[in-house]
Amino acid sequence: MNYQNLLCTIHDNGHAELTLNRPSLHNAFNLALIEEMTDCFLKLEDNDQVRLISLAGAGNSFSAGADLNWMKSMKDFSLEENMTDSHKMANMYLAMYDCSKPLIAYCHGNVLGGGMGLLAVCDYVLCNTKTKFGFTETRLGLVPAVIAPYVINKIGESNARAYFISGSKFGADHALRMNLVHETVEADPISVENARKRMVSSFLKAAPEAAQMAKKFVKEVVRLNRKVHREDLIEYTVKVISERRISNEAQEGMQALLEKRSPNWMDN
Repeated sequence: MNYQNLLCTIHDNGHAELTLNRPSLHNAFNLALIEEMTDCFLKLEDNDQVRLISLAGAGNSFSAGADLNWMKSMKDFSLEENMTDSHKMANMYLAMYDCSKPLIAYCHGNVLGGGMGLLAVCDYVLCNTKTKFGFTETRLGLVPAVIAPYVINKIGESNARAYFISGSKFGADHALRMNLVHETVEADPISVENARKRMVSSFLKAAPEAAQMAKKFVKEVVRLNRKVHREDLIEYTVKVISERRISNEAQEGMQALLEKRSPNWMDN
């Protein structure tokens, strides 16, 4: 599979290795990357040779979330047009979450905004001790809406309220305590490479069908326990982010970041 913004290598052992490949923009995702990720996960799901999928980011960061220039370009979109666009992002996370193959990730550098959603849909996350995390949307006048169902499932209501509202950043130790990541490793290249190899090897030791069944089983138990109507939930989150994108606050917040200044609600 050849993509512009995503590297995909399927190894002989059934490991599909994906790398977000917009390093100059800290792997922020635009519509092209969203569509490529969605297409890739749907194809990997149908590929019987694939046993395990791993995700990482090229360059200095795992992912800084959504590309602000892409988000700002929607200022003149109608609410309906924004919702159509937001559904594409929601479909990307859904394709990842619904993938029956084990999905693991290694993250480093900055993981912000929508990049946190990528971690939330993974089954296992490794990061190095220097990684910085944040649900920074509110500091741009936005809300972490589309990723919320997956994130809240992973970190719980209390952590979501604290960090969704404040938008403050936190380190690897705190990410580990809140269950956003499962393992931390020292940031030197040898330690990182050894830990990544160990993680892949560990997941490949599971019987392929049993691993997929275990993943399906956990999700089904959670679904039956909560009885949430997912379609209604996705529609609600899409509407919230679509409304916020075209709000005056969000436009000011994104413009301020692009201009490297404080938005008008912060003290300069």
